[in-house]
Amino acid sequence: MKLDICFSPDLLPRYELASKVVVVVDILRATSTIVTALAAGVAEVFPVATLAECAALGRERGCLTAAERDGLPAPGFDLGNSPFGFLDPARPVQGRRLAISTTNGTAALQQSLAAEAVVCGAFLNLAAVAGFLRQQGRDALVVCAGWKGQFCLEDSVFGGALAERLAPEFDVKSSDAALAARHLWQQARPDLAAYLLQSAHVRRLNSLEASQDFQFCLEIDKYAAVLPVWREGRLVSA
Repeated sequence: MKLDICFSPDLLPRYELASKVVVVVDILRATSTIVTALAAGVAEVFPVATLAECAALGRERGCLTAAERDGLPAPGFDLGNSPFGFLDPARPVQGRRLAISTTNGTAALQQSLAAEAVVCGAFLNLAAVAGFLRQQGRDALVVCAGWKGQFCLEDSVFGGALAERLAPEFDVKSSDAALAARHLWQQARPDLAAYLLQSAHVRRLNSLEASQDFQFCLEIDKYAAVLPVWREGRLVSA
């Protein structure tokens, strides 16, 4: 079994997805938020590429709606793209459906659906992702959501952390992308937050006063048993 890493959704046409398991990752913040939502009791998640689709699901299916563009909550929706929106006791989410649209993460997921299986990865559920890939026994591809098609440091570091966990069972040496990501993780591991503070996306997020989100999204295995899996047009917790 081989693990490879796609550093941007714009590169996906160069990969054969049909027989692979894809791990979509948008650490800041779509996949971290989706993992948190399911951990908080959301029943199913509809990740969509456009704001119009998100709003329509709210109207037609009674979904809770969450939307973000350029790091800011999109107006007219119930929530933005912060995991803390699903941890507020004043807004119970248990059993609710969620429609979500973000700048990068939900679009990356929609572009990955030709794969044999699609899951969402984050530092929050790293153990669950690694365990699922071992069980599947297939080649795997980490799809980094990036930032508007560009390379993103935190998503790539996650790919390296996953490669390190899977190294005993997976071939992580025949892909230069996996090799590079693993080197990034080894540099970041002693102080992940300090390392990622160099990232342009992190600095952009913190300028929006979302530093609490940044710290939360770097908690490794906070939700170690939660795995968002794509099934029949939605994400559910495996």
